[in-house]
Amino acid sequence: MERALLVGLVFVLLFGVGMSIPFDEKDLESEESLWDLYERWRSHHTVTRDIAEKHRKFNVFKANVRYIHEFNKNDAPYKLRLNKFGDLTKEEFRKTYAGSRIHHHMMFRGERRGTSNFTHAKTNDLPVSIDWRQKGAVTGVKDQGHCGINQIKTNKLLSLSEQELIDCDKGENQGCNGGLMDLAFDFIKKIGGLTSEVNYPYEAEEGTCDTLKENSPLVVIDGHVNVPENDEDALLKAVANQPVSVAIEASGTDFQFYSEGVFTGDCGTDLDHGVAIVGYGITQDGTKYWTVKNSWGPEWGEKGYIRMQRGISRKGGLCGIAMEASYPIKTSSNPTEKKTKTHKDEL
Repeated sequence: MERALLVGLVFVLLFGVGMSIPFDEKDLESEESLWDLYERWRSHHTVTRDIAEKHRKFNVFKANVRYIHEFNKNDAPYKLRLNKFGDLTKEEFRKTYAGSRIHHHMMFRGERRGTSNFTHAKTNDLPVSIDWRQKGAVTGVKDQGHCGINQIKTNKLLSLSEQELIDCDKGENQGCNGGLMDLAFDFIKKIGGLTSEVNYPYEAEEGTCDTLKENSPLVVIDGHVNVPENDEDALLKAVANQPVSVAIEASGTDFQFYSEGVFTGDCGTDLDHGVAIVGYGITQDGTKYWTVKNSWGPEWGEKGYIRMQRGISRKGGLCGIAMEASYPIKTSSNPTEKKTKTHKDEL
């Protein structure tokens, strides 16, 4: 099966977190116990605040802790936990971790443009579930910090450079201020491929393009395909064949503190974060879900992933997941493979 896999890289263009600390009713009994919990949380996550900010943040922390505690009393299909985002307001969280302003970029881009028509339209007999992680086609979860595909084709899983995209794609995309996945795919094709993360490591901030590193591509792609908008059936066909880049609204409080289970929470379609769907499945009680890879570190959610309900009647799917989906296509060999082939031919 020949399909492309640059998806796990590109979603971080649109843009962590440490282990959570447990708490119980006793921690919520008084201002003193809550302050002790806040100090333990700050120490655990090495969060520093000046005196004035510390007291303001404590009030935010109290509200978040109480929200998490009350929510987890409900019989919801997912749970929340206190993580590194514990003293961030919803607005602060969105600005830092889900501030890609994808709708803004969509308006300036205009009509979606793809290299070819939807290639999986005639796919039938889909498996009940699939997990591309189990097939070795997904790199490890990364942590985007404050900055906002190749394996299926070649059987080689390579970790590629997000920093090259941030520093060098200065056209319609805007580095740490976000962008669109399809435009990133266009850029990768235009420059002749992307280098490795080892060669051009991630800095979590926008810098000047290193042209020497940019001219050392490791993986090439031949374009990208847009999944039909607002069509979860088409999205399912695409994910059955390879991971897919999608945009979602991820700035809600439940998303901020998501821990485990199938996310069914309230969210709209104000797309503000890029992620990758790496599989799908169904729970024992019959709830259908997408397996989504995030970029907030492996300690957030289910080891860096979230399961999001699929197949709902709402236009665009849950959190707009079916509104802006795309995936790269690959038929060409990578530069290193071409060199190897030429060398063998010469021998």
